[in-house]
Amino acid sequence: MKWPTLRTLLGMESARDILFALLVPAAKQTAALQGNDTWTTEARALLDAALGLKLKTRGKTWSTVAEELWRYLLYSEFRFDLPQEPPASLANVPHAPDAARPMVEDLCDGLRTNTKFRTSYIERAEAIEKELNLPTLCVTVEDLGARDTFPFEERTVLSAAVRALREDRLDAVREIVRRHEGSVWSDKGESREQWDLLVSALALVEACDDADGQLGDHTHTLNALMDFYLSSLRRVDQLQRECEQAVGDHLALDGAMIEVVEQARRRYGTLMGKVQPVFTRHLETTGWPPPGRLANADVFDRFVAPLLKESGRRVAYMMVDALRYELGVALFSQLGDGDAADIVPACAQMPTVTPVGMASLLPGAAVGLQLVKEAAGAMPTLDGVRLPSVTERMQVLRVRYGDRFAEHTLSAFVTGKPTIPATVSLLVLRDQEIDTHLETSPESTLGLLQQTLKRIRVAIRKVKDAGFSDVVIATDHGFFLNAQAQAGDLCGKPSGTWIAFHDRSLLGEGAADSANFALPAERAGIRGDFRMLAGPRSMAPYRRGLLYFHGGASLQEAIVPVLTVRLKKAKQPDAARASVILTYRKGARKITTRLPVIELAVESSDIFSQAAEFEILLEAQDKKGDVVGEPKVGGAVNAATGTTTLRPGQREQITLRMLMNFEGKFTVKALNPTTLTTYTTLELETDYAV
Repeated sequence: MKWPTLRTLLGMESARDILFALLVPAAKQTAALQGNDTWTTEARALLDAALGLKLKTRGKTWSTVAEELWRYLLYSEFRFDLPQEPPASLANVPHAPDAARPMVEDLCDGLRTNTKFRTSYIERAEAIEKELNLPTLCVTVEDLGARDTFPFEERTVLSAAVRALREDRLDAVREIVRRHEGSVWSDKGESREQWDLLVSALALVEACDDADGQLGDHTHTLNALMDFYLSSLRRVDQLQRECEQAVGDHLALDGAMIEVVEQARRRYGTLMGKVQPVFTRHLETTGWPPPGRLANADVFDRFVAPLLKESGRRVAYMMVDALRYELGVALFSQLGDGDAADIVPACAQMPTVTPVGMASLLPGAAVGLQLVKEAAGAMPTLDGVRLPSVTERMQVLRVRYGDRFAEHTLSAFVTGKPTIPATVSLLVLRDQEIDTHLETSPESTLGLLQQTLKRIRVAIRKVKDAGFSDVVIATDHGFFLNAQAQAGDLCGKPSGTWIAFHDRSLLGEGAADSANFALPAERAGIRGDFRMLAGPRSMAPYRRGLLYFHGGASLQEAIVPVLTVRLKKAKQPDAARASVILTYRKGARKITTRLPVIELAVESSDIFSQAAEFEILLEAQDKKGDVVGEPKVGGAVNAATGTTTLRPGQREQITLRMLMNFEGKFTVKALNPTTLTTYTTLELETDYAV
């Protein structure tokens, strides 16, 4: 029997398993190796026979043997994978013969893919890379092969992907991304952040290319263009939002990542530069809304009022500011849970600004809404009643429905315990968070859109528990993310006498020109004191430097979602339960990066829950319960909701993005996203300088 001492001490039989144990011994195996040194003679013979390694160390401790074995093993894999000869300065570094290549690659694959060994592998590889000075010595080597033995190789591969994206070789980018998906270095938050941004940019570029190729078949009428938006272009907008969110989540963009972002933005800007003139051309000839399309001014009377006429029906009417259509689709995909949900597109009221749009969601708006001229500009009125703010808008409903009406902000309803009188059959929940955040700092607050969608889902559950039968979700207008704008992207106003609306619309007197459309206000669905509506033919605003805007006429600003949910009685809880498990780096309790990677897993103890799906929201909370870290979107994390969906037996690596100014102890919580009940927690602490 070969290697009898090693077999006995380590409890292993095959040479491969003994080598694994020498590389990453369990606690019991470490104690056995440290208890005597008689095994070192056998180890020398085994390493020579299996790997061609002739140990140079004279030490007889496990640590000295393991250090040389790790260096030899990892450098051997690196050398085998190089398509060319290594730099001359590495010529004398010991490496395995060709005959040992299968064993070398098998051991390295096992160390990287087994979650028990990954942390040890990462630590060893980083130390060996530094010891051998590989990044400097290999700086001129462009192709390092397909295996990411060392961290600097991953960065080289990323550079190759960026170069392929810049050169429009999308197949090459896809192949590089596919190869990298299982890389051990994706466990490093900073690395994953860069790859997630690349993947987001690639998805956006591909979607833009596909839409650009199909656009010509959908431009002959306004209805055809709108249908194309609802089926395809809104998906491009979703990917653009997710890409910009990934940019905002990035701690620091380097030169390569800047190229990635610029390429994606250019492609999106080019596509929108083709779409927008088609939309405004049809708008001038067809008017708004097009015949046969649902107008926002009809939403209350069509979707809410009929329900309130039925005995026992109680309706929650959510008026959410700036919930553009693609966000509505994202929300719709997360609804259901035993309820009957539906989504339909509507045409926002022009001009697409909040006072006008929210007024259009009131009863009788299709007939009674007008824009009247005042000294300060224009004022929406309903049946002659001025509606300057939310107070007056809610008073319209209060007057009409009396004690059947109640209203709250969405945030207060979700976080508090409001009492809803039994007489209330119309509950209005108002939210302005999307518009407020994006108006203030769009470059850094896109991630907060998830919070609004989360609140909506929680609110639906709460009104269901309160005995409501229906939910109707509507919005005043959409928006456009203008991050791809160049310094000179600014529209000059046409000649005439105009009142400006939110940087994208004009009301008054004047004529169209090459940069601006113009049409009679009545043909744009606007009644009142103004004769004409005008706006940019392009996606440029009238004011410089806007990264986010609405108010004008574009598919993104003027097509909005209406979501309806028929609430059913809650199902009895299923007796089949599953355990949600959170772990961090083999049980470590301190994070050394603001992008820690948490492993999320679901395990089931019975066969009945094997087919169930568990949607989970991760949050890092301080001792006060304030959120100090949230999942970074991308990969398994849904970009719209920030949640991850797993089946029992699945596990995912989730990157948390910690607040820049936070330090100290915190709790990672796995939550039910609709009830906010806690599945499990993980106690951690920061170990980095703020």
